[in-house]
Amino acid sequence: MMNALTAWMEKHIVPIAVKIGGQKHLIALRDSFVGMLPATMAGAIATMISAIVGTFPSSILQLVHAKDTSWDVSKVPILNEINAVSSLVSQGTLTIIGLIFAFSWGYNLAKAYKVNELAGGIVGVAALFAGLPNILGKVTVGLSDKALATINKNIAAEGLNNWKPMFAAAQLDAGAYFTVIIMGALAVIIYAKLMLADITIKMPDQVPPAVSKAFLAIIPTIVAVYLVAIIYYVLERLTGHELIYLIAKYIAEPFQALSQSIVSILLVTFFVSLFWFFGIHGPNVLAAALDGIWLPLQYDNMELYHRIHLDGIKELVAKGAIDKQHAINGEYVTLWTRGSWDAFAWFGGSGGTITLLIAILWLSKRPDYRTVAKLGIAPGLFNIMEPVMFGLPIVLNSILFIPLLLGPVVSVLIAYYATAWGLVAPVTLSVPWVTPPILNAFMATGFDWRAIIVTLIAMAASFVIWMPFVAAANKIEE
Repeated sequence: MMNALTAWMEKHIVPIAVKIGGQKHLIALRDSFVGMLPATMAGAIATMISAIVGTFPSSILQLVHAKDTSWDVSKVPILNEINAVSSLVSQGTLTIIGLIFAFSWGYNLAKAYKVNELAGGIVGVAALFAGLPNILGKVTVGLSDKALATINKNIAAEGLNNWKPMFAAAQLDAGAYFTVIIMGALAVIIYAKLMLADITIKMPDQVPPAVSKAFLAIIPTIVAVYLVAIIYYVLERLTGHELIYLIAKYIAEPFQALSQSIVSILLVTFFVSLFWFFGIHGPNVLAAALDGIWLPLQYDNMELYHRIHLDGIKELVAKGAIDKQHAINGEYVTLWTRGSWDAFAWFGGSGGTITLLIAILWLSKRPDYRTVAKLGIAPGLFNIMEPVMFGLPIVLNSILFIPLLLGPVVSVLIAYYATAWGLVAPVTLSVPWVTPPILNAFMATGFDWRAIIVTLIAMAASFVIWMPFVAAANKIEE
């Protein structure tokens, strides 16, 4: 029966997965998120540093039951400066992560079409800014969105002296992702098609290459940006709202709301493992969903954590502010983000393979399994699973098919409900994917010590699932 199922999946499922994994637009989207990694890591480190010097000491004092658990970093000279610098780093990365993504998306999409990548990145940025609503704010004053909204009501009374158009930072963070993905793709594809059709300005051979390439991109860029600007203008005239608002309201919010359904989360978990069974990199195949839907939610959590820290996050969860409908003073935290899988389910790599290695070293009598486990335990501690996945192998190994699918699903269930019930803080920080299990969850949840316990429980459950199948493998000939 297992062989028949495997044969059916190889015939019907694998070709589809291969096509998805090789689709150039999805590859460009995946590479765009990967390309942003330096900026996102810089922002994550800045947020973690702010947490360590700003609020982590209070948590330590509470754990040791100190009489005075108050901590004010502004009163500690060196730490206060470190915290201030980290805030500036966060401002230059996470606060404008949507802008960074716009360039990365345009660059990689142009690369996929084999046209001028730099011009593609510029077109992507232009396509974003062309659709942003202008906000009038005083030149000499830095104001919050709420303050700007109040002042805008009094513009008529005060006149327009000392005012100029400006953009709100809230329009350049992860909330801009869907607009960038849709309108940035449209603009860059138009630009690329015109470049490929040779509708360009050609310069003499004597002109330096950099100048020649810039002139080649002029007409395609003008046409692409004008076309998306016309779309922005027409839609705003017809609906009374900017396209970025319409996309956020009617596309991004429904997808992101659906993303918090346990059914959606389990489906993604299941298919990642299923693709891996056939030797296909599951997270890469599903990168458009994982990074396009759940990653922006993680950035939102990160920005929130930077402002209210772990205690504030816990309070929001306790009060049920886990979606926009239940926001408290406009603030809410998302329960499940992109990093939640890495923290609580994919320890050792997709499938929770570090627990498989432990089960093999404890129970297996097969020399081949034990040899691979000994070689794979070191990279597995850093979530590098390929030596085990292809060396054991797990790929197309029918005896390990069920635990490969079931282990991560059970781990996700444990972590999801522990988070929903307030037993552990949601994942709010981005940590390097090579961070070892347990430490990953501890850091990703903003240094919530309860994450260690939840991870250990999830790992124990995964271990128990792997155990009988490792034992059964002892009875199967090589």
